[in-house]
Amino acid sequence: MKRDNPPVDNRDLERSLTQLFEVRIRREMSGDEPFYVQHGPYERETMKKRGQPPQYDLAFVLNADERIMWPLEAKVLETAAAVSDYVSDVREQFLACRYAPFCSEGAMLGYLLAGSPGEVFSNIAAKIPCILEEHPKFRSRAHRTSRHRREIPAGKRYPAEFSCHHLILEFFGVRRRRPSS
Repeated sequence: MKRDNPPVDNRDLERSLTQLFEVRIRREMSGDEPFYVQHGPYERETMKKRGQPPQYDLAFVLNADERIMWPLEAKVLETAAAVSDYVSDVREQFLACRYAPFCSEGAMLGYLLAGSPGEVFSNIAAKIPCILEEHPKFRSRAHRTSRHRREIPAGKRYPAEFSCHHLILEFFGVRRRRPSS
């Protein structure tokens, strides 16, 4: 996205960036992967009796069993300190098995508008709390992982051990448009 510098709709910044990101992921795929990427898929496994199922921002969906999705949840981070919504999704969605019930991993994307990824990682680690480790294959990227034990709902056999990937993408100079009164 840095190379292309596509036009971003700042009225709906998170969805706009995620939609643009999905296209660029598809361009990098060979077509031989055992999965495909999808913007906005629903997680029907954890759907409440009444209401809409959870919806991921992005997911890598397994061709052999489309119920199995490796989700990515995105959040716009206005500053490096503004991680509350991000942390809430880790705790209330991933660690409660509402997101990624069949997977032992998932990811959070932070679209950072101001500040440094290092500051973001420090704030996330303090607020979850967790230890964020560099990913051995991506040391040059703003990519960390954390390990957790999830709360498994009664009667379910979901993976209890969970690794969360944290990816911070910098979008300096991009601003969210505030609704006018």
